Amino acid sequence: MSLTIAAHAAAQAYGYPLLIKQLLHTTLTQASSQEIVYADRFRYTYADFNRRIQRLANTLAGLGVTMGDTVAVMDWDSHRYLESYFAVPMMGSVLFNVNVRLSEDQIVYTMNHARPKVLLLNAEFLPVFNDIRAQLESVEQVILLNDGEPIDPASLNLAGEYEALLAASADSFAFPDFDENTRATTFYTTGTTGLPKGVFFSHRQLVLHSLSAALGLASSAEHGRLHREDVYMPITPMFHVHAWGIPYIATLLGIKQVYPGRYLPDTLLKLIEQEQVTFSQCVPTILHMLLNHPRAKSMDLTGLKMVIGGSALTLGLGEQALSRGIDVFVGYGMSETCPIMSLSRLTHAQLQLSAAEQIPLRIKTGQAIPLVDLRIVDDQMADLPHNGSRTGEVVVRAPWLTQGYLHNPAASDELWADGYLHTNDIGMMDEHGVLQITDRLKDVIKTGGEWISSLELESLLTSHPAVSECAVIAIPDAKWGERPLALVVLKPGENASAEDLRAHMLGFAEQGHISRWAVPEHIRFVDALARTSVGKLNKRALREQFVDSQ
Repeated sequence: MSLTIAAHAAAQAYGYPLLIKQLLHTTLTQASSQEIVYADRFRYTYADFNRRIQRLANTLAGLGVTMGDTVAVMDWDSHRYLESYFAVPMMGSVLFNVNVRLSEDQIVYTMNHARPKVLLLNAEFLPVFNDIRAQLESVEQVILLNDGEPIDPASLNLAGEYEALLAASADSFAFPDFDENTRATTFYTTGTTGLPKGVFFSHRQLVLHSLSAALGLASSAEHGRLHREDVYMPITPMFHVHAWGIPYIATLLGIKQVYPGRYLPDTLLKLIEQEQVTFSQCVPTILHMLLNHPRAKSMDLTGLKMVIGGSALTLGLGEQALSRGIDVFVGYGMSETCPIMSLSRLTHAQLQLSAAEQIPLRIKTGQAIPLVDLRIVDDQMADLPHNGSRTGEVVVRAPWLTQGYLHNPAASDELWADGYLHTNDIGMMDEHGVLQITDRLKDVIKTGGEWISSLELESLLTSHPAVSECAVIAIPDAKWGERPLALVVLKPGENASAEDLRAHMLGFAEQGHISRWAVPEHIRFVDALARTSVGKLNKRALREQFVDSQ
């Protein structure tokens, strides 16, 4: 006797596969006149958006794109990128988000690994494309995305210009039903070692991530809520983990969306002010850049909700944001996890605390969103107690995790050892299920048989009023194996000595926040810190640069 519902279903019952196209239904019914804005260039409604994704699908089909083919995009955050988020996978094709900040060699590698048939190319990247065009093995057609002076696509042997091609295409396309486990998107990790690795996600995974992350973002009664009255603008690249999946959530909810194009601080702040943006997300580097821009000093940022991820939010930066009225909190995830796994959520009682008391809670990694199974384990995969002090590796299960790395079975098996996805993050969990990442496994400082958290030291150092940002790395030590080196960028016009910062850190040791042996003896002042293509601290590069520092 079959236990599946299919055995008892009516002949014409609709199974409702979880496809990306299903995210549009309620929005087109209930919010079709809501706006989508592209910088100061383009403004239209969700009804227009729906017609345009059908035009894009017809355009791509006319260029030979069929189910299972891959379409690549090289663009800044734009309405066009949002259209490709929907049109390409809704056709049954695979959307490949190209990291435009990779080196030319890495772009060639990822393009030839993902094998796109068509490329949507922002005109700003024509010089890069012209350099690598002869090396691309699979690209047959290129669509030009142009915000500048007119360019004749034919003169460059391109298929055409995006807007002209859409205008010439029909605004009706029958998006088919198919298996919800069909691959929808792919992109490449931006680690600091080895070649980029391709991750991939199905329609089912993206829909479930959208639903669960939307629930997580709405779970607090009083802060950090994403709702229909918000105005959303991403300040994280759309090529990076689907801009954390929030464009899909915003579209599902029918929220007004604003896309800024290339990240220029003045443009971002202007759009926040003009379009009355209330919800965004970014890495700490971008938040730091915005808060310290001259335009921001005269702006009222009260009411802006900001999810911070990608790197740890430090005490100092969190305090600076909260003092400006920003409802700042942390989201945790990685490329392999689609990405959101947890969010920091404050209770009503916690929100009554002073700002100084709230910040340590806001910068925690947070509680798992619905359907996420987070564990803290030792090297034998045994669970460690949730007492807020025992640290181990964070491993995870959820319905939307990449099931492997594209064409890389050995790395896939390592990622999924023992049936859990291994994050390579070290963390601890308290009795309320609040996770705190203490370090990356590769960044932890191993000294005299003990581990020192580089993230904790960075957070405490940035609470010094003269410190703009910092990175703490391990350097070799003959006696202890490794010791921490603090690389510090001071705020403009501020002065502090290494002795001042050591005294600052010893104060935390005396209060019991850190051990005395965790206080760095080695502190160097630098003008800037090396970063990856997505704005994270590049600690591998820093270790190579300062390996001989004593």
